[in-house]
Amino acid sequence: MLTLRLTLESFRFAWDALKSNLLRTILSLLGVTVGIFAIIAVFTVVDSLEANIRSSLDFVGDKIISVQKWPLEFGPDYPWWKYFNRPVPTPREFQQLRKQLGPNNKGLAIFAANSGNTLKAGSNSVADCVLQGVSYDFRVVSNVPIKEGRYFTPQEMDLARPVAIVGATIAANLFPHGGALGQQFKARGRTFTIIGVMEKEGKKLISIASNDANCIIPFGMFTKLFALSTNGMGGPSATLAVKGRNEDPGLLDLEYEMRGIMRNIRGLKPLEEDNFALNRPEMVMAVLDKTFKVIDVVGAIIGSFAILVGGFGIANIMFVSVRERTNIIGIQKSLGAKNFFILFQFLFEAIFLCLIGGAAGLLLVWLVTMLPQDALPLNMSGGRVALGLLISVGIGIIAGIVPAVMAANLDPVIAIRAK
Repeated sequence: MLTLRLTLESFRFAWDALKSNLLRTILSLLGVTVGIFAIIAVFTVVDSLEANIRSSLDFVGDKIISVQKWPLEFGPDYPWWKYFNRPVPTPREFQQLRKQLGPNNKGLAIFAANSGNTLKAGSNSVADCVLQGVSYDFRVVSNVPIKEGRYFTPQEMDLARPVAIVGATIAANLFPHGGALGQQFKARGRTFTIIGVMEKEGKKLISIASNDANCIIPFGMFTKLFALSTNGMGGPSATLAVKGRNEDPGLLDLEYEMRGIMRNIRGLKPLEEDNFALNRPEMVMAVLDKTFKVIDVVGAIIGSFAILVGGFGIANIMFVSVRERTNIIGIQKSLGAKNFFILFQFLFEAIFLCLIGGAAGLLLVWLVTMLPQDALPLNMSGGRVALGLLISVGIGIIAGIVPAVMAANLDPVIAIRAK
């Protein structure tokens, strides 16, 4: 009970000291405020950027393996220019892969896209749209968030019917008064009927990932509008994607099976290298994780310089405070105050300073996140708030421990005589 009372008294003494020197207190905590603002602001921007990019990539489902010409990661011993000679996946390979795949998958899809298209309906038009041709199982390997209408039927896919599922921006621009379902529009000289409208997603950093300006049509119809590239240049290239099963952890069985079938389809000899890449969404996430970790470290280093300056400022103020209150310390000790009471008194004062400065820095970051803007919505997490406060306490302890120890070890007789 005595320890608790002395601790509370130490807090009170520290608080009174801070209030009695308000201007000095404000000036000394500015360094901590700037430092905490710099560190937490960088972390908040990086967290928001990472969340936005991951959200932009969530159109790709999990447990997906894609067959493509280019790998998502280049090996250190494989010259990048060699990939130019690789062929791209074809509809024929899609059919053969579908016939030969075993039970290790939930679905196989082929799809391709072409950007920069203009869609027209009467006097209304919308430019820079993406026309994407897909097979029936595309909704198995990717997210197709239909808000109104329906998905394609197998018959529409097999017969390459001129039907389409459009994004919210396309529907709103072509038919501003609503009722896009069942309406017709023209694209590249063909008339399409809208059978579905996707949910509005808003702006994303990776614009190709947004469905708002995306128009999905059957793959057969897509091949009538565009000549698929055979080498990955000069036209849209097809991608094959396979959805794995939960019973296959790591999708190792599916990957081995797909690699064997693709090598057989392309007639590769046992000692020849693969002329295709088996990509997974987690490869992109792994690269992003490494990138954001580097950015976090750089941001922490930059903010640490400001924190360092703030810490020196706090330490300097604490040395001044000990010198100014030397006489009071001597009186307290002569009345029976223990060394730890004096130690806590000055240590708590330093921690108070840093906590107030840290809280001010966090408040500034929060105010920045409240600014209205659509490019990159910012969100400061509770973990970052806790980190900022923890850093503040740590700086307070480091900056205040030496002055506090000096004050606690003062001789009471000498201290009382000090002027």
